[in-house]
Amino acid sequence: MAASWLFAAFFILAGVYAQDEAKTEEFVVEPGGLEHSYSIKLGDFSCTFTYVAQGGTNEKWKISVGLSEDGLIFSCSIGRPQGTSYLFFIQFRASVTGAKIEYCEAYSQASADGRKDVPLKKSEYDVSDTAVSHHPGSFASTLARVVIVAQSTHHEL
Repeated sequence: MAASWLFAAFFILAGVYAQDEAKTEEFVVEPGGLEHSYSIKLGDFSCTFTYVAQGGTNEKWKISVGLSEDGLIFSCSIGRPQGTSYLFFIQFRASVTGAKIEYCEAYSQASADGRKDVPLKKSEYDVSDTAVSHHPGSFASTLARVVIVAQSTHHEL
């Protein structure tokens, strides 16, 4: 089952959907110790990134969402295009509405400029049906990307 979701995740995140079934927006991650959120909506689905960060200066991040042609698989990718962040994340949460998470991964470093993906340890974050969030006491405060693949909770009769 997990392999099939990885396969689906690859194709969804690689852009195997019509242009009107995908959207990318740029947003700024701000340090300062206050909670901030950024949301993006695609049809009946949404993805929200909520965080508290310290240190450094504002960073430009991107959030991308996609929907499979059959409308059953929703994906959300949140990350810094440069692949690394210099901010100290106190907490983070990436959540989806309209779908149930089937696969997710969080990274302390994402592939860019010849660097490889470095996933967070599974003990650093928690996953529920609709959210991925830091695990208090275990999260090492480094975050560069979060990827979610979720199955629609809407069923047609």
